Order: sequence, then C-alpha cells, then structure tokens
Amino acid sequence: MSDQTTNRFDRINPHVPHIARVWNYWLGGKDNYEADRQVGDRVMQVFPQITDIARTDRAFLGRAVRHLVEDAGIRQFLDIGTGLPTANNTHEVAQSLAPESRIVYVDNDTLVLTHARALLASSPEGATDYLEADARDPQKILAAAKRTLDFDRPVAIMLLGVLHYIPDYERTLEVVHELLEAVPSGSYLTITHATFDTTLGSQEGVEKNAEATEYWNKNAPMPIAHRSKGRIMAYFEGLDVVDPGVVSMPLWRPETTPFGEPPAVFGYGGVARKP
Repeated sequence: MSDQTTNRFDRINPHVPHIARVWNYWLGGKDNYEADRQVGDRVMQVFPQITDIARTDRAFLGRAVRHLVEDAGIRQFLDIGTGLPTANNTHEVAQSLAPESRIVYVDNDTLVLTHARALLASSPEGATDYLEADARDPQKILAAAKRTLDFDRPVAIMLLGVLHYIPDYERTLEVVHELLEAVPSGSYLTITHATFDTTLGSQEGVEKNAEATEYWNKNAPMPIAHRSKGRIMAYFEGLDVVDPGVVSMPLWRPETTPFGEPPAVFGYGGVARKP
C-alpha cells in the first residue's frame, strides 16, 4: 500500500458519521461504520421514507444519465458529490451505452475517493478520473477536470444530493453559476435536492422529515438545508428544463411498470440544457 493511500485511511474517522457512509448504509451497502449506522438507524426510525429517498435518488441518476447519453448525445460527465460506489454508477450507465464516454468524479470524503480509485474502472474506449475537492470550490474542480474533459464540448454537470449540504443558499447559486459558465452551449445541469415541500407528502411526513433533519444536524458534521421548489428552480434559471420539469425524483421519467405511477418523496430532481 502506498504512503498516499495510507495517509488517506489515517484521515478517516470511523467514530464520526459521514453522509457518504450513512447514505451507503441506507442503500444497503457495507462501506460504513457503527457511528454511521447509529445515526442512520435513528433517522430511519423517525423518518422511514429516508431509505426510499436514497434509492429513488440513485434510480434517478440512472434514468438521467441514460437520457443524457441516448437522447442528448452527451459523452462527458462531471459528477460532483459522487458518494461511495454502488450499482449503476455514472460511468457504468454512460459507458454501457457509449463506451467512449469520459467521467470525472469529485468528492471531499477520503473513503469515497479511495474506493473510487479501486473500484470504478473505465472502459478501454473512455476515461474515468477522480478528484478530491469540495463542491464549494468549483474553480479547483474545473481546473483539475480539464485533465480529462474537453470544455469546448458539452459536459453534463451532475449535482445529485449535494447542494443541500451547503447551508448558504446564495453560495449554492454562485457554485452552479460558476460551473455553468465553464461549459459550452449544449451542456446539461442535473440536480437532486431535499425539500420539506408539503405538496410531496402529508403534513405528518413533513414533520417527521423535519424531526429527522434536526437530529441529523445535531449529530453529523455536515448539516442539511432543505429548500423550496422555487429555490431549487432558481438553479435552472436561464436553462431549458427537460420535460417533465423539476419534480419529485421518482416522477422524473419513471420506467413503465404494472403498478402505475410511483409515489412522490421529499426530494426534487431536474435536468436542464444550457442554450
């Protein structure tokens, strides 16, 4: 094991819950510690829908990437806030459809990047790279991503479950603006974001969501900031939003099943094109 890899593991604190590992737990993964499971269990007890949110967010990613590759012709992805590798990661979906696709993953969690480098192998025709950086530093991300991505060609910017971990709303707008400024016409922005919007569930559900969020914010190092649909829509200002618009994640181009339309969850998703 290299000194660099050893240093990364030395920086992992198994006694402090981290969102990537808790999220992995909610998805049924094994890359988590007791501290992550304790917080994850408590949130699930208060707000059982959290596991549905985690799973529908992952499913949304797959449908969005398929649309971007098959319908929009995108071959480059900047996936910020990667999370721990699970099934149907961005490069797996994209390269299964277009092997020449190029993907850059970005995360600020040491464990995520260590696993990514070990597990997320690119197709021979394409490329996959991994950057350790914070979503609040888009200029650092863009400078490093240029090693792999051609910013003269369209890029899909993926911000799934990321912006709600930046408490300052004005800063999130700046981050999105800076990222979009760097990519050409024909590029895409894909976002999922947590919300308390009462149109997506019952008042009881909103209250349980709020209670679970309060617990999370007191016990985890990365507080979450739920935002209204109006504030989430503002990220797409000036872009051409793809049908069906910004909707609850499972309602964005759901796959046809015999069971009808899936139920909404407290999380919005949307995809939009830069004119």
